[in-house]
Amino acid sequence: MNNKKVVFTLHAEDKLKRLMKIGVTKEKVLKIIENPVKVVNGYYGRKIAQGLLSEDLILRIVYEESEGKIVVVTIYPGERRRYE
Repeated sequence: MNNKKVVFTLHAEDKLKRLMKIGVTKEKVLKIIENPVKVVNGYYGRKIAQGLLSEDLILRIVYEESEGKIVVVTIYPGERRRYE
């Protein structure tokens, strides 16, 4: 991701607040964006970075990448077996 500025939409900020209950922090999201286990293509040219939350859960981060920044659209946990 090479030092691009990362910004969060209001929706992503709201999701982050709700996901703090299961240990998701902004730092964890930034680490996954920087070094994902896997990146897949999403809708509308978006990308989805995946990283481990636990043995059974992954965190999926939907983002848009442009020349100078990364915009985090949403964040959600998923069952690891479903996405691997």
